[in-house]
Amino acid sequence: MKCRHCQSDVTLRLIDLGSSPPSNAYLTSDGLLAAEKWFPLAVYVCTQCWLVQTQDHADAEELFDSEYAYFSSTSTSWLAHASTYVDAMTSRFGLGAASKVVEVAANDGYLLQYVAARGIPCLGIEPTRSTADAARAKGIDIVEEFFGVALATRLVAEGHAADLTAANNVLAHVPDINDFVGGFRTILKPDGVATFEFPHLMRLMADAQFDTIYHEHFSYLSLLAVNTIFAANGLQVFDVETIPTHGGSLRVFAQRADHAARPVAPAVAALLAAETAAGMATPAYYAGFQTRADAIKDALLRFLIDAKRDGKSVGAYGAAAKGNTLLNFAGVRPDLLPFVVDRAAAKQGKFMPGSRIPIVDEAHLKAARPDYVVLLPWNLRSELEQQLAYVREWGGKLVTAIPEIVIT
Repeated sequence: MKCRHCQSDVTLRLIDLGSSPPSNAYLTSDGLLAAEKWFPLAVYVCTQCWLVQTQDHADAEELFDSEYAYFSSTSTSWLAHASTYVDAMTSRFGLGAASKVVEVAANDGYLLQYVAARGIPCLGIEPTRSTADAARAKGIDIVEEFFGVALATRLVAEGHAADLTAANNVLAHVPDINDFVGGFRTILKPDGVATFEFPHLMRLMADAQFDTIYHEHFSYLSLLAVNTIFAANGLQVFDVETIPTHGGSLRVFAQRADHAARPVAPAVAALLAAETAAGMATPAYYAGFQTRADAIKDALLRFLIDAKRDGKSVGAYGAAAKGNTLLNFAGVRPDLLPFVVDRAAAKQGKFMPGSRIPIVDEAHLKAARPDYVVLLPWNLRSELEQQLAYVREWGGKLVTAIPEIVIT
């Protein structure tokens, strides 16, 4: 295996989760009658540039197809995050009617709707038809293609050079990370700013967040690796922030290296030093992760088996991709978990990939009144505790499995 950034040989394995279908390949009733495509799911560490990465098995076009079912606007907390981001970037970088904002992985227009509401010209890039159509319904101009240097070059020629680019939770999703990052160097105006948000590998390791590993995530990112990859592709990191989203993420600010007008904030050196001190540039840092994941899997299975033995009913909430990783790694099927509730209409009436657990609407939860509700998107626990407060009315309890079983 070659590193997808530096092309070095990669042999250090972080974790092997067996095999699973793509985490957003939700099944229809007809799909239950057909075979599913399963791919090995193992993650390795490059000991040269320290990019943590999956083996390549599934093509991006197969993972992000026209039936892609993840809609960002389903989460109210994520909408609030996007609105706050637009406010902060508008103020910090003086964006206005003469500016241009380009978002890569614009999804259903969850963020650009706030840019447009401010009267700032914007363009979204979103390769999945389902979410692109949802964004267009909000009046957002969308280019339905995968992003890279070639598309960026064409967009600049068409007058879409950007003062600000946003790339939230997409840097980890690209198989050719060099071409993707090079695209931002190309599309930025000389004094433009690119921001990237992605789950922080340090948090993934600290809290055993192995369920964030799935085929759509080709990379798992530290600032050490990102700083190296950006520098090799014409970008300079000039600031970084830690943010709470997705269990702990980074927001990285970058500028064109050939027009580095902004000074590099002390936060960059501080975080690089913290990652180095933690050992993230040593093989020893990555040891033992498999054992921790196995323990979480065993604890979840023990909980579900004990609940069934004791005559307790269990449902789950949130048909999230991370939930599919957890359920398939643990081998959970409808006999232990008969349904998963999700608010997204695009998922309701379908079935979880691999486990084939039915996805139902919230009315089903209220009718079933299970003793336990497993929150698969544990990163949204605070939001879901408020949303599902009515579960307490029948004595139900909420459960999360990562980094350990918590029942409240």
